[in-house]
Amino acid sequence: MLIRVSVSLLLGFITTITSENYLLLSGTIVALITFVTLSFDKIISSSVRYPIFMGFIGMGIGFWFSSLLGNAIKQTAHLETVSILLVDKAPLMFYMIFGVMGFYFGYQGFNQIGLHFPVGGNLKREKKNSILQKILDTSSIIDGRIIDVCETGFVEGVIIVPKFVLNELQQVADSTDPMKRSRGRKGLNELNRLKQSKLVTVKIYEKDYNDIKEVDHKLVRMCKEKEASLVTTDYNLNKIASLEGVKVLNVNDLANTLKPLVMANEELRLVIVKEGKDPDQGIGYLDDGTMVVVDGGKKYLGHEIDLIVTSVLQTAAGRMVFTQPKIDRREGGNRR
Repeated sequence: MLIRVSVSLLLGFITTITSENYLLLSGTIVALITFVTLSFDKIISSSVRYPIFMGFIGMGIGFWFSSLLGNAIKQTAHLETVSILLVDKAPLMFYMIFGVMGFYFGYQGFNQIGLHFPVGGNLKREKKNSILQKILDTSSIIDGRIIDVCETGFVEGVIIVPKFVLNELQQVADSTDPMKRSRGRKGLNELNRLKQSKLVTVKIYEKDYNDIKEVDHKLVRMCKEKEASLVTTDYNLNKIASLEGVKVLNVNDLANTLKPLVMANEELRLVIVKEGKDPDQGIGYLDDGTMVVVDGGKKYLGHEIDLIVTSVLQTAAGRMVFTQPKIDRREGGNRR
């Protein structure tokens, strides 16, 4: 909007200060500039829109200065030392030189000198808001942990739920598969819980991208347009968005970072819930969901036992803890 206004003002200014000889040329040039700015105004990001506005202001000042020089030359046209060619061509040359210089210094002055106009403050607030915007995908809503993080106050800004994500969540909730239906309904309940939170602002974004079929690609496009972060637990979407230059907040990465460290030779106590892949292995889980592999734990299936940590393995899927039953290790030591 600012660009369109500045171009209109510039057009009126030029038609006022230019002579009849350059009126048609000036109008043609500004009409071309107007067409270009109207075409690109919607796709120009806000981070450069205000500097361009200041550039047009500088261009107007340059044209005004050119008009003064042109009039000064015309007033000296009766002098024999002044070339007729100079009188005819100088005004156009001045408009070109000082117009470009005015635009350049206006644009660079906004970016580098940091002029403290109200639009500058608005730009800073707009940038801050875009940084704080976070877009949720279906997996993060169903997962629900991001809602818990929001309620702790660690997440600030605006939480955006695209309408196409809401539609996908509704389709999952209406699925004939009982497991999918349960996950979808859980996601809808989590979303309602998020909307009731007083610590964050939740907005449903109506825009859709009919030219894109995949929801993942729609999310990436929206994040790039709004300069927002993407919240997900989907490993593949995480990779795609990262390759596209989108900032990703993976809830799984956050959970892994916040897990308490388990050290070798540390003692644990948990229930062996199932058999492992290897013979005599048992599997248990810590309270945070970390898998614990118990060598020789198969015979303790269904029992709560004391364990000693032998090693810890960090993988892309998370952290795994390898242990031995404390009683077996003590008996082995006694035999030795």
